[in-house]
Amino acid sequence: MLRGIQEIISMFTLDILLTAGGYLIVSAVVGLVMERFVLRRLGVLTRHTSWEGDDIVISSLKGLVFYSCLLAGIYGASLHLPITERAQEIAGKLILVAFLTLVTVLMMRLSAGFVLHYARKAVLPSPSIFTNLAKVTAFSLGVLIILQSLGISITPMLTALGVGGLAVALALQDTLSNIFSGLQIIATRQIRQGDYIRLSGGEEGYVTDITWRNTLIRALANNLVLIPNSKLAGAIVTNFQLPDTDMGLLVPVGVSYDSDLEKVERITVEVAREALKDVQGGVDGFEPFIRYHTFADSSINFTVILRCQEFVDQYLVKHEFVKRLHKRYRDEGIEIPFPIRTVYLKGAEG
Repeated sequence: MLRGIQEIISMFTLDILLTAGGYLIVSAVVGLVMERFVLRRLGVLTRHTSWEGDDIVISSLKGLVFYSCLLAGIYGASLHLPITERAQEIAGKLILVAFLTLVTVLMMRLSAGFVLHYARKAVLPSPSIFTNLAKVTAFSLGVLIILQSLGISITPMLTALGVGGLAVALALQDTLSNIFSGLQIIATRQIRQGDYIRLSGGEEGYVTDITWRNTLIRALANNLVLIPNSKLAGAIVTNFQLPDTDMGLLVPVGVSYDSDLEKVERITVEVAREALKDVQGGVDGFEPFIRYHTFADSSINFTVILRCQEFVDQYLVKHEFVKRLHKRYRDEGIEIPFPIRTVYLKGAEG
């Protein structure tokens, strides 16, 4: 056995080792040059083009060009090594598998990149679920191609997957329900990324993403609420940005019974008009109005109708309006009464 090992070692002469090493060094240098200079230069050039797809291609190639060149060097070195035909065949298949793996990674990056690109163009309402599906599809095709290249028949595997699909579907009922519910939410476009929604259970916030399992909502307190897609699809949801982004803002107010209601209406509308014009988030140009509606115990109550640009703007608009209205009422002598209750004591003397 020792003699056989010595014979194998003697086959690797200095010329052969230098040739194989030369292939590896040259391929590594070429890969580094392609990564550090060629791809970087192409990336600079593609930034000035109108089509954004070339940027996606360049970013997807980063890291893969070097390994592709290195695989080419390994293959060239293997051709000059004094190994048996069987070993040469095994080495070739291993290199082919590695190369197809790099191609699969490239296709996953390209598919996810283009899906994300078109999602940002508003073709798709939410990117995550589609990017994940694109990656899974590209990965599955890559695995099948690798198996086929190794001489493994994929027909029995596809048949087995078809038969076992029913068992998998039964085992993954919740997961599949969330996936199809997410696709339904996206297809109907009634809940979109960036919308402010409120569920019947009280959860509310901005929709940040719709994944294959959950819908992510960022609350105003900057907390992240994860809602299963199946729960969201069956819930009663209020979307504050459909059909329009701007929304009405109702502010309840009460004045004393001694007030001149015509004067109260005029002053209140003036203050509301100024607030909508000056405060960020108010809809400048909207004509505010009031509606009296209740003879309360100690005041005549009415509602001021304003309009803000989106849901979160209501807080600042209401804040400034209340401050300005209180100051103006005080200057005009309009009383906002305290709750008053008169108590009669039966049988009391004096």
